[in-house]
Amino acid sequence: MLQKERHSNLDFFIADLTTWTLKDDQASMEHPMFSLAKSPDTTIRYYEHNGNTVTLAPSAYGMPTIWDKDVLIYCCSQLIEGIKGGRAPQQIIHFIAYDLLVSTNRDTSKHGYELLRKALERLAGVRISTNIVTGGIRERQGFGLLEWWRIIEKSPTNSRMVRVEVKLSDWLYRAITNLEVLTLHRDYFRLDGGIERRIYELCRKHCGTQPTWSIGLELLYKKSGSKEPLRNFRIAIKKLAESNHLPDYRLRFNAEEDKLTVYLRSHKGGLRELKDVLNLRVS
Repeated sequence: MLQKERHSNLDFFIADLTTWTLKDDQASMEHPMFSLAKSPDTTIRYYEHNGNTVTLAPSAYGMPTIWDKDVLIYCCSQLIEGIKGGRAPQQIIHFIAYDLLVSTNRDTSKHGYELLRKALERLAGVRISTNIVTGGIRERQGFGLLEWWRIIEKSPTNSRMVRVEVKLSDWLYRAITNLEVLTLHRDYFRLDGGIERRIYELCRKHCGTQPTWSIGLELLYKKSGSKEPLRNFRIAIKKLAESNHLPDYRLRFNAEEDKLTVYLRSHKGGLRELKDVLNLRVS
């Protein structure tokens, strides 16, 4: 199920932040670049599909996780909002840590700040080699998702980070400034599980605003980047289809065909789902 809203009573400024349209870069939505597990993963990963390749070598802090990606989505959304407002984009982004935590529905306790620091370490520490083009350019060197990060102000009372500065990688910055992004539902941040977050990303990328999209489970498993055994992944997808709590999309799993079908939560998506269900009953 969706997590509860942690911060229902927001002050005026942060409430304004939550009206931003959430944006995510299409390249990392399409290809598995994040761990779906909360435990540290320091294994090197290689992915190839239709000629696209990605090699990810994590630092000692582990592979960036799908929850660490909240930082990138926040920065991406901030950049796009600025571009829409006529401001020149900047590769170096400043933000207030508390604002990020609240806007992404994260914990604001001491533990929440520590998790954010570790996320920054992993995002900057991973080394990525890929032939995936962003902004019409193929990167010819290894890079991190963040070039660097630093705390530029700490609270005088408890040493928690207050203001943070990060530099986005050239690869990610090109994707954002060339508007190679898609809009996410704000309830994305209320999805707690790694698999459900990743499946939502793939639904948004491939189904989009179409009435429906289908994919075989083995290919879905490959594109998800899950390191669970396939049988466990299949069980997780069945449970996700049964609960049907993803924003924007409904899921239907066909065990006989080992296939997941996604329906847009819309009139057209509902009609297509009804038609498919009736066809199954007839056959």
